[in-house]
Amino acid sequence: MKSGFVNIFGRPNAGKSTLLNALMGEKLAIVSHKVQTTRHRIKAILTEKDYQIIFSDTPGIIKPEYKLHEKMMQSVKGALEDADVALLIVDVNDNLEDCDAIFSALKLKVPAVVVLNKVDRANKERIEEAKAFFSKRPYCKNIAAISALTGIDFKKFLRPILELLPEGEPFYEDDSISDLPEKFFVSELIREKIYELAQDEIPYHTAVLIREFKEKQTLTKIVADIIVHRETQKMILIGEKGSMIKKLGTMARKDIEAFLQQKVFLELFVKVKPKWRDNDLQLKEYGYGM
Repeated sequence: MKSGFVNIFGRPNAGKSTLLNALMGEKLAIVSHKVQTTRHRIKAILTEKDYQIIFSDTPGIIKPEYKLHEKMMQSVKGALEDADVALLIVDVNDNLEDCDAIFSALKLKVPAVVVLNKVDRANKERIEEAKAFFSKRPYCKNIAAISALTGIDFKKFLRPILELLPEGEPFYEDDSISDLPEKFFVSELIREKIYELAQDEIPYHTAVLIREFKEKQTLTKIVADIIVHRETQKMILIGEKGSMIKKLGTMARKDIEAFLQQKVFLELFVKVKPKWRDNDLQLKEYGYGM
């Protein structure tokens, strides 16, 4: 039996969340074309008869500008400390030297598999160039070339990871696929719709707080606050005669129902909390104090 933590690191928008979802066959991490979508470390538990892999999606590695960013980078640090294997994911069309600088700065103490992602958007010469570049790096024990979006060869991808994993008993005994509560995933699905519908800087200024989560036999009632830090942002998210918040709620409810496999009553409120991204107490309340 092999068991261990396989943690995913990379720049924003390299495809970490898309890879996690592809590996699990389940949408656990929200995805957006906007950078810095992932704010938390999200663990996903993959259990088979002869192995258990706990994958972790981590926030994209950035230079912190707010306390929120500092909390995000603390998640990355925590994932570095308990990793048995690192997956270093690279958009194959990104600057390879920049990616190498980020990976070298991690000072990994565990073996790594470099994952060249988005190969469907690159020519053969570029893919071979990237393979040759990373194969010479001391942290790289193996290389995988994939497109997380269009699908991966599951067994082929896992083979080098399993070779590097230590032997051991499973960390989780039940059939759970994550150690995070349903409320967390519900808040993330709401936040994903903000990224889809709102333009420019607004998604980066918002947080979602689940205030009520009541499960009944035929219905789950959810009440959530969307936190912004300016009144103008609140007006944009509400929209003319409530058009934006209604659309956001309808889209989020459909995804939440698919996730919970139950009918959902969803009520959304928009609240203004100035400078919440730099307020320790508010960050903790919104789930960023872990």
